[in-house]
Amino acid sequence: MIKSYQELRVYKISYRLALQVHQITLEFPDFEKYELGSQLRRAATSIPVNIAEGYGKKSTIADFKRFLLIAQGSKDEVKVLLELSKDLQYINNETFEELFNQYDDLGKQLYSMIQKWV
Repeated sequence: MIKSYQELRVYKISYRLALQVHQITLEFPDFEKYELGSQLRRAATSIPVNIAEGYGKKSTIADFKRFLLIAQGSKDEVKVLLELSKDLQYINNETFEELFNQYDDLGKQLYSMIQKWV
């Protein structure tokens, strides 16, 4: 039995990825740390935050699923922002591919979780 959002695999993965994204954006040019970097950090942080909030407010399964769907949307936002960061040459192709693929995998896990929580 899961007793806390911290035990959810999607939470653990999204939290770890948010930390990685945060560290990477600190290397952006100064003017982008507060523009694109800030937006990327907020989107990445939104994923574990929504998983935790949804788990905490899960008075109904529909409530929890709604927060998981918001997390899914934030995951897509992160992917777009990573692509922009790569094309603006703030991150290299290797870093982009690694993070993009990890967020892709996270999205699949979120989707599966949304489908299974009936």
